[in-house]
Amino acid sequence: MLNHRIVLLILGLLLVVEGVFMLLTSVVSLIYGEYDLPYFLVSALICISIGGLFYLTNKNTDKSIGKREGYIVVTLVWLVFSFFGLLPFWLSGAIPSFTDAFFETMSGFTTTGSSILNDIEALPHGILFWRSIIQWLGGMGIIVLSLAILPILGVGGMQLFVAEVPGPVPDKLHPRIADTAKRLWVIYLSYTAVETILLWIGGMTLFDAVCHSFTTMATGGYSTKQASVAFYDSAFIQYVIIIFMFVAGVNFSLSYAALHGKFKAVIKDEEFKYYTLITVFVSVLVAVVLYFSGDVPHVEQAFRDALFQVVSLITTTGYATADYMIWVPTISIIMFMLMFVGGSAGSTGGGIKVVRIVLLIKNAYYELKRLVHPNAIIPVRYNSRAVSSPILTNILAFIVIYMATVGVSMVIMSVMGFDLDSSIGAVATCLGNIGPGLGEFGPASNFAAVPDFGKWFLSFLMLLGRLEIFTVVLILTPYFWKN
Repeated sequence: MLNHRIVLLILGLLLVVEGVFMLLTSVVSLIYGEYDLPYFLVSALICISIGGLFYLTNKNTDKSIGKREGYIVVTLVWLVFSFFGLLPFWLSGAIPSFTDAFFETMSGFTTTGSSILNDIEALPHGILFWRSIIQWLGGMGIIVLSLAILPILGVGGMQLFVAEVPGPVPDKLHPRIADTAKRLWVIYLSYTAVETILLWIGGMTLFDAVCHSFTTMATGGYSTKQASVAFYDSAFIQYVIIIFMFVAGVNFSLSYAALHGKFKAVIKDEEFKYYTLITVFVSVLVAVVLYFSGDVPHVEQAFRDALFQVVSLITTTGYATADYMIWVPTISIIMFMLMFVGGSAGSTGGGIKVVRIVLLIKNAYYELKRLVHPNAIIPVRYNSRAVSSPILTNILAFIVIYMATVGVSMVIMSVMGFDLDSSIGAVATCLGNIGPGLGEFGPASNFAAVPDFGKWFLSFLMLLGRLEIFTVVLILTPYFWKN
């Protein structure tokens, strides 16, 4: 039987955590003396009160948590956090529409980065900081954060970890799941701090450096400037962000290995090899096209623009220093294809993930060999280990469902009056948690013109993409609810 009380207990605890981060943001509002301070305090009070009520009324419940409870918590926490997280935007009037506020918040927590805002610089610092911090929290995963807390309550967290961590197989850095969560957060915090210092040295204000570090490491892409990173006409800043976007798109277990001097493990990792190869190859290809087409006549600028946009898209960060929609059509096609690649499994990136694509191609290749040698046993290997059939089946099912979702969703967007480029661009960018899309939703545009139904629908796609489809789809099936 489903343990409803443990679900409410965990959600209550996490709501209290969200309220605490609102209080932290209110300090920023206090420092700058802007009008949003009381709205953060009220929002924090609402979160802490309701969360505390959930926790206190269920604290004596059975602490065991199974797969079903894990999947329900993981799905609900993104919805609950988004509904409560929109309060500062909505109550302050920074985003007066409830639908728009929900879209902006869901886009933040899922690290999508698609926005409805047309004048970001006009917003108070507290609101800008909240936009950044919700991406930072969503990047590593609210659930991974909770795993460091749940053992205090006697709650096992492996089911939450499996349900939330992106990728076909979650990596554990330590036998105890809480210690894994703590190690991940230490790495995440360390990267954020180092990038903040470098961006500050590069000429950003401390506030902008912190906000951009939050959203870089989350591969989220929210900026404090309407023109995104293009606002800062600085090669140093752009290269710093490129490096940390790339790092954020790498499996965090490899970061852990590298920080402990195990560089061979990083170099030998197949996904890292292909992730790096795709990034370098496509960047060089785009740079060559840019230079010889005349769109960017300087070699270094062409390379930097190409590298920035490619890394931003493959890691699903969504920052922009140029509008690839005005470049030659060949580049737009390349950028569109990158939207489906995504970063590495176990990273903060979205998309299909490099490991799935690599294993799908390998399996297709070996299937051809099996046709020639039907009696031969030819296993698919990844990092020198044979990949089991259930994992390959899971990957195939995921990609089929992913592409089917893109197709159906594109039709729905088209019915709302958007052209083909805009429809598929909006769907690909929201499902892949990327940010900018194609057509009307390119890097120089936003989602303000989408009707309310479209914003709720795209928000659902963001949730699907962040939780890798299966988690959300599973709880919508009747079989899931049968005892």
